[in-house]
Order: sequence, then structure tokens, then C-alpha cells
Amino acid sequence: MTTLSPTKARSNLTALLKKAAEGEDIGILYGDHVIALRPVEVESTDYAEKEYGVTKEELKQFTKKMDAKIKKERKAGNYKVYNGDIEALLKD
Repeated sequence: MTTLSPTKARSNLTALLKKAAEGEDIGILYGDHVIALRPVEVESTDYAEKEYGVTKEELKQFTKKMDAKIKKERKAGNYKVYNGDIEALLKD
């Protein structure tokens, strides 16, 4: 692992990010901690858990329930399609 001070890392950040993206272990010393640079996948799969405090199982059940409700409402013709004309959409 390459370990650098923040000042040293700052002066060569682009090259360090490239190395980290290629899989090299890069660490920056911060007090008595080493902070690692490494690529991560960014996705919001845990947004509901973090924002609303729901469990994965609760979210799964909610999604299943809402999918069924949407399917039922579509079948009943209760949804309107927005074609860019808000006035036409709201006139009923």
C-alpha cells in the first residue's frame, strides 16, 4: 500500500486517483488513521433504509404491494398518460 500525507496526496491527486481506479492500494494518513482511496459502486439501493429507517424486507413488501396496486389501477384505466400538455391532463 502506498501511504501519503494529505499534502503529498493533494499535490498528485489525479495520478493517485488513476492508480486507485486501476486497483492499487492508496492510503492517506490523517492523524492516526489511514484513509483508503478505492473505487466504489454508486447506487442508491440503501436510500430508503438510510432516509426512512425501513428494513430491506419492509421495502421489499412495500414495493410488491405498490406494484400490485399500480397494475390494478392501470387495468382499471385510472391512470392518464402525460403527453406534454398539462392542461389536457388535468381537465377532467
